[in-house]
Amino acid sequence: MEARERKELFLKQRQVLIFFVLLGIAQAGSEPTHYSVAEETESGSFVANLLKDLGLEVEELASRGVQLVSKGKKLHLHLDRQTGDLLLNEKLDREELCGRTEPCVLPFQVLLENPLQFFLGELWIKDINDHSPVFLDNEIILKIPENTAPGTTFLIERAQDLDVGSNSLQNYTLSPNFYFHLKLQDSPDGILPQLVLEKALDREEEPEIRLLLTALDGGNPPRSCTALVRIEVVDINDNAPEFTKLLYELQVPENSPVGFQVATVSARDLDIGINGEITYMFSQASEDIRKTFQINTKSGELLLAQKLDFESIQMYTVNIQAIDGGGLTGSCVVLVQVMDLNDNPPELSMSSLTNQIPENLMETVIAVFSVSDPDSGDNGRMMCSIPEDLPFLLKPSVENFYTIVTNSALDRETNSEYNITITVTDLGTPRLQTQHTFTLQVSDVNDNAPEFTQSSYTLWVRENNSPALHIGTISATDRDSGSNAQLTYSLLPGPQPGADAAAALVSINADSGQLFALRALDYEALQAFEVRVRAADRGSPPLSSQALVRVQVLDANDNSPFVLYPLQNASAPCTELLPRAAEPGYLVSKVVAVDRDSGQNAWLSFQLLKATEPGLFSVWPHNGEVRTARLLSERDAPKHRLLLLVKDNGEPPRSASVTLHVLLVDGFSQPYLPLPDAAAPERAQPDRLTAYLVIALAAVSSLFLLSLLLFVAARLCRRSRARSLAGCALPDGPLPGHLLDVSGTGTLAHSYQYEVCLQGGAGTNEFKFLKPIIPNLQPQGSGEEMGENIVVRNSFGFQ
Repeated sequence: MEARERKELFLKQRQVLIFFVLLGIAQAGSEPTHYSVAEETESGSFVANLLKDLGLEVEELASRGVQLVSKGKKLHLHLDRQTGDLLLNEKLDREELCGRTEPCVLPFQVLLENPLQFFLGELWIKDINDHSPVFLDNEIILKIPENTAPGTTFLIERAQDLDVGSNSLQNYTLSPNFYFHLKLQDSPDGILPQLVLEKALDREEEPEIRLLLTALDGGNPPRSCTALVRIEVVDINDNAPEFTKLLYELQVPENSPVGFQVATVSARDLDIGINGEITYMFSQASEDIRKTFQINTKSGELLLAQKLDFESIQMYTVNIQAIDGGGLTGSCVVLVQVMDLNDNPPELSMSSLTNQIPENLMETVIAVFSVSDPDSGDNGRMMCSIPEDLPFLLKPSVENFYTIVTNSALDRETNSEYNITITVTDLGTPRLQTQHTFTLQVSDVNDNAPEFTQSSYTLWVRENNSPALHIGTISATDRDSGSNAQLTYSLLPGPQPGADAAAALVSINADSGQLFALRALDYEALQAFEVRVRAADRGSPPLSSQALVRVQVLDANDNSPFVLYPLQNASAPCTELLPRAAEPGYLVSKVVAVDRDSGQNAWLSFQLLKATEPGLFSVWPHNGEVRTARLLSERDAPKHRLLLLVKDNGEPPRSASVTLHVLLVDGFSQPYLPLPDAAAPERAQPDRLTAYLVIALAAVSSLFLLSLLLFVAARLCRRSRARSLAGCALPDGPLPGHLLDVSGTGTLAHSYQYEVCLQGGAGTNEFKFLKPIIPNLQPQGSGEEMGENIVVRNSFGFQ
């Protein structure tokens, strides 16, 4: 039951909110429709059928969500949704609802929710004759001197009637008598009864006269009341009291305390004695005046009996009469105008409120409210405001209704919550204000694409890595929230050739952005590659962004140095010629080596491990040059074998060994040939010598042509092979002094690019001619091929 009651209360509140939303967007010029009902009509009575006025059918009442709302705190009507009849909720008392105000109007509104529409109506309460006239005093006493002249008029107390219009007090009647007749005088407050003396009084003949005064209203049938008018004939008193002012106009602040002296009226009487003694009292005073004021009968001071309230009554008309001891009277009027003070702060009533709104909506109504102030003038004039730094506008609507709308599209990422304070201030003195604060939540829409922490990433991975190795993580953020901020990472095919193959080398975790190598990488085959990564959110529609990831492969020392010269796998070892007259430091040969690695892994150093004569030769560690360490002597052996070590600077270092043969000769002017077994004849016959010369000339020519052809063929073969070989990368920075950079054109200087050595062996002595050493020669070539490319046999000499 409690849940049902809460649900019904919620539905009623929702209905009221919807009403004020509609009322806030309505046009100010709409005219209400009038309905009337007599007061005291039974609860549930039929007032009108709204179907025609609303332009609806009975079936549309439920679907349109018809609501009946009143501005007041109490709803006097209700709507039958089955028939469209407007019915009374309770009996209505016009006098209780409106007092003496005519006409008595109760405004109400009819709301249609779907679509939004409103209908203004007014219920007019018709008065019925349910109150009889009433005299406040059942006995009216008049003291009239006996010498009063005929035709003198005496004002008597009038009756009060709560009804209005034709049902109000309409007539007075006076019982038949010989001395007085009744005169009725119209006034703004109603009919005033007056007694007119027709015949001179004689106290000795009749000291007291009793008359019956009857008050009649205009109802059908009429209602009436009576009062006894008792006239005491007094002795002659020929001077009536006279007020110094017949009209007093006063302004009294509404916050004046009880007992405040409003005014002091003063009257005088020329008579003396009891006929000159004046008593002040109210005349024709209503019940409100009697409750609000009191008068000092002796001094004429008019005092407050209760606090004033401008919002209830703004003006009081107080009639005061002065009666002397002889019964003569004088009267004056005191007009008391209540001065309004700013004692009521403005009132704010929230009609419709939205607590959450999507960030992309513009010019959307988020609140509808009304303001009121019961004060008057500037005290009742109000102005409304909201903070200027908020993206909202305050718009006036109908009859002190205001709406708050969004001024521009909101941005949840900048501000996800707004605390809106409505301030209503009147223009009185001092100014009073009322504030109402509510919170508006901004809900997210997918309006922000993911953003990578970097526009491009550079990751490093060492070659020969294990598959599925984690090489790095990329990260992106999304300023949205919820599913709009949940990101998924993926690899994109690249626009450049080979990008798809590079993307096949790595994979990415779709949730974390971690990158993994799919297989082992080889620095010598691929030093770097690029892939593009996309981060997409899960909004609708999804938004995405891209970043470039460059993967650098770091070199590992996985290649040993390769000796280009002298070749170690040739069919015949290479022998260097050294003249015995060579000076210390003479360049015997130069070891040329390369390393496919890069950086310090390709920095080479040379070392002499073993020699036939240890002190005769030295090797420069940084360039591989083999030089003599001292002068040669006759005791030095003619043949020497040197074992050299070529080592890189990797960790751990790798090395290769090379063997060098050196043959000592007396000079290069004649070929160095071994002596024959038998001594040559001291003299040769001239014919044989000539034949030898011819044969030698033919042999030299043939060998020269053959050498030239072999040289051209070897040159062409080397050039085609050099194009397919990859060059070695240069290390960054300067090389150490003991190391050699072999990534360029080799280790031989231009002045030492041709070397000649003697080919030893049985039979005929031959020389070999060394061609220029080709730089960047790949070490994968076999020694046999390289020996064929650089060795040319010549029986007679070299060039």
